[in-house]
Amino acid sequence: MATKIRLQRHGRKGYAFYKIVVADSRAPRDGKFIEKIGTYNPNTNPATVDLNFERALYWLTNGAQPTDTARNLLSREGVLLMKHLQGGIKKGAFDEQAAQAKFEAWTKSREAALGTIKANLQQEKLNAAKAAFEAEQAANKAKAAQVAEKKALAAKEAAEAAAEATEETTAESTEETSAE
Repeated sequence: MATKIRLQRHGRKGYAFYKIVVADSRAPRDGKFIEKIGTYNPNTNPATVDLNFERALYWLTNGAQPTDTARNLLSREGVLLMKHLQGGIKKGAFDEQAAQAKFEAWTKSREAALGTIKANLQQEKLNAAKAAFEAEQAANKAKAAQVAEKKALAAKEAAEAAAEATEETTAESTEETSAE
């Protein structure tokens, strides 16, 4: 039986969530599977992969063929590197301890790179929030200036109207006194 390591789609429309499964290559995409070895959530930033490392390595060493996306995920998690290192051990290129040292060095560099990516994302988020806050303050200042101009114009018009009203009343009072 030819086995594949592939993704099974779950979730709603526009918000996919995947299970990483080992299945017969003839089975439908979301159909019967042999074993679930992990999950993949591309909706988070960065994408979240929860993988049973030992079982994935077991299935790869027993001949399961990953699909392209599954291969990328397994490579990202280090399963393919460990398989490669185990092949080097079998050939006698290096011993088990050297392989573990290489794998641990790779793991540390990967974690450092992911930490840098997460820090950059947080910094970008903070910068975006700061820029939005500054833009909002500038908009509020502009709006306050417009309101102040309108109030000054309204006060000026009210003063002119009051001046005209006082002129009319003084003119009327002078006319009344002259008519008497």
